[in-house]
Amino acid sequence: MASTRRLTAILAADVAGYSRLMGADAEGTHERFKAHLRELVDPKIREHHGRIVKTTGDGVLAEFASVVDAVRCAAEIQRAMADRDLDLAEERRLRFRIGVNLGDVIADGGDIYGDGVNIAVRLEGLAAPGNVCISGTVRDHIGDRLPYAFEDMGEQSVKNIAQPVRVYAVRPGGIAGGPAASVTSTATAPRLSIVVLPFANLSNDPEQQYFADGITEDLTTDLSRLAGMLVISRNTAFTYQGKRIDTKQIGRELGVRYVLEGSVRRSGNRVRINAQLIDAGTDAHLWAERFDGDAADLFALQDEITSRIAVALNLELVTAEVARAAAQADALDYILRGRVAISKPMSRESYAEGIGFYERALALDPRSAPAQSWLASALTARLLGNMTDSAAADLARAEALAEEALTTAPRSGFAHAAKGQVLRAQRRYAEAIPEYETVLASNRNLVSALHALGQCKLFAGSIEEMIPLVERAILLSPRDPQLGVWYLQVGLVHLLQSRTDDAVIWLERARNATPAHPSIRSALASAYSLNGEIDRAAAELAEARKLSGDNRFSSLTRLRAVGYWGVPKIRDLFEATYFAGLRKAGMPEE
Repeated sequence: MASTRRLTAILAADVAGYSRLMGADAEGTHERFKAHLRELVDPKIREHHGRIVKTTGDGVLAEFASVVDAVRCAAEIQRAMADRDLDLAEERRLRFRIGVNLGDVIADGGDIYGDGVNIAVRLEGLAAPGNVCISGTVRDHIGDRLPYAFEDMGEQSVKNIAQPVRVYAVRPGGIAGGPAASVTSTATAPRLSIVVLPFANLSNDPEQQYFADGITEDLTTDLSRLAGMLVISRNTAFTYQGKRIDTKQIGRELGVRYVLEGSVRRSGNRVRINAQLIDAGTDAHLWAERFDGDAADLFALQDEITSRIAVALNLELVTAEVARAAAQADALDYILRGRVAISKPMSRESYAEGIGFYERALALDPRSAPAQSWLASALTARLLGNMTDSAAADLARAEALAEEALTTAPRSGFAHAAKGQVLRAQRRYAEAIPEYETVLASNRNLVSALHALGQCKLFAGSIEEMIPLVERAILLSPRDPQLGVWYLQVGLVHLLQSRTDDAVIWLERARNATPAHPSIRSALASAYSLNGEIDRAAAELAEARKLSGDNRFSSLTRLRAVGYWGVPKIRDLFEATYFAGLRKAGMPEE
């Protein structure tokens, strides 16, 4: 095959002090290097649309079509490496040096050659352990499209290159080894970036410090599971323990936009946890919440509280970023705006608004797996909510987008969630279950996946598994716009199992939360009639017909035809309870 020339972004990385490390522990160093490549470096390069050209004994060479992708990939690798090998002494830890250049290369087979590659390798040698150096050409091309600060190292003469090379050191917030002074403003920090400061123990018992520390550590872990979130490691966060807090200074030192702080107070068997989210740039308090619980089972209480805070912060941070970045128009901004729109009480208008923002994000970055995933999920969500006039087109588009997202980012939880949504819309519930389980394995607090998995379990025949999943979603997000649907799901299970008193309680909650949802009204009509309250049942059935916008509630035959009622044993339960109640409420057979 003849060689060709092309312009490409080149990333070169090697391990600092590799010879010394090999001399001290050859086998262990080699195995840890391979593990870092396998678990972090290779997946990051693929995630950012790069191609691994080759690996050497102590390094890797990769190329990218986009210089922005190359620099972002390098920064994220270094940020993640800062939290690896922490069980080893500092002198035994593996730390990469990375260089990124944009230049002309000769492509021959799978390899690349030329000055473009040589400069990237020389930049790698100039980088401090844990840092990234880029060429002036790279700096010019990325402009202000990345939230990193740059230190101008001037022109450098490098081996075998005739002309000096302008070099910049990249100091993104959170990269190990980057001096605090390099991040001069939280405006340059990554957009969804936060540090969880050690929660203060306000109890008289100093032994309760372990509980406060556990809250801090678990919150750091749970927030790290959120897609696109940069969370400062607990090791760094705990260096602030017991110190006077200056939020603005912490934001500058760590390169984060947000700070979460809190306190724990125990009195007898009661525990109170206070948490507050602060904008590190302005010192403004954006959100605060108080949580009370029984200290009889501290482990369970710690797990519940940290999960609830993580769920609340997910939306709070996105909302704060939308308010902060209202004048921007990049793909991430539109994704964040779409998430805020979709989080409103569900309506045709909220879905149209959210989908419009996701479409703009995709137009700006057609390869964005997050934009593909969020758009696919929104299209199927409005279909499942009977809020679209183009169901077939929405489903076809969502299916294509979900497949693209999984191809681009096969380990993305949101891509698997989108696939699960598509399968759920196609009524392939058993196939959707492993998709949602994959999502929850990476983020146990994603409430949308919890209730979706619950519905899939029900229709696939595992009715007893549905309520715990949906109740956890309710616990974690007690003010969620989808709350009415979740109450409906729990109420339906009680109805199907002939616990009509419990069904009425849950379905009335559902109606109060979402009064304009016709399926809630019809389920409540059935429960009322089975409880002997025929007049109330007839009123709810009339309301369901008025709200539905179609004639699905005109007859039992019509309702059976337009809905899905599960595997045979579940369909039998619907016939014996739900449909029997509607018949008693006055719905005709034909």
